[in-house]
Amino acid sequence: MRKRESSALFRKRLMRLLAQSSQTQSGFAAAIGIDRSALSQLLTGPDPRLPRAETLLSIAAQFQVSTDWLLGLSEDSGAVTQSLDAVETEAALDEESRTAMERWHEEATGQKIRYVPALLPDLMRTPEIISFQAQSSEQEKRRLQAQTQRRLRLSQSPEADIEMCMPLQSFEIFADGCGVWKGLGANTRQRQIDHIARTVDELYPAFRMYLFDGRKRFAPPMTLFGYTRAAVYAGDVYLLIRSKRLIRELAQGFDGHIRAAEIHAHEAADWVRALKAV
Repeated sequence: MRKRESSALFRKRLMRLLAQSSQTQSGFAAAIGIDRSALSQLLTGPDPRLPRAETLLSIAAQFQVSTDWLLGLSEDSGAVTQSLDAVETEAALDEESRTAMERWHEEATGQKIRYVPALLPDLMRTPEIISFQAQSSEQEKRRLQAQTQRRLRLSQSPEADIEMCMPLQSFEIFADGCGVWKGLGANTRQRQIDHIARTVDELYPAFRMYLFDGRKRFAPPMTLFGYTRAAVYAGDVYLLIRSKRLIRELAQGFDGHIRAAEIHAHEAADWVRALKAV
């Protein structure tokens, strides 16, 4: 389909959504995160044009339609055909200073949460590790401290059912002070190791940690919130997934990591405790 045809179809479908929403143009524009003049250009400008990617994603998420339908690539308007519905930045805070991930964690209370951390389990970071990761930014330090406390609190709730899976080499690299941990003192790293071991012990069995061999398997940093939502960490942003089919495939892959784990949940705390920072 040519761009002009796609732009014309997008305009027709945007007008349909506006009519179905029963909102004013100002209210509709605010709902999708643009100003009224930008909406007017999309609806009635001299030449039909496509919106920016973030606007397209916002429309799809707000009205539960697929981006393919908006662009005229599909006659199926349902969002169930979508793999990615939105992109959320980790730094984007709501009125309660919560990140997108924290909101999703709270909204998933009572559901099984599976996750693969990027470095170390974020709910177990000591203040010293937080300071090291914040790189002298007081604002980032406060954000990481609040994030750690909230996620730990959610993991301690009576409804918690959490599985965490990660490469055992991530802990070995930390104990050795290599990679991103270069320059962090051995005593600080040992205190973090001991803290993780104690926390895993205290949270078990509601929180279960499995460690696989990273030389044999790969898992991207991600979190699965039951079977309704998944978030894949991609640096400064999270790719939010709502496709039930894709979420089930990610869950099956996660369960495969657990089946192949070298260290199982009942032995994870002792394995971590045996590590010695050098």
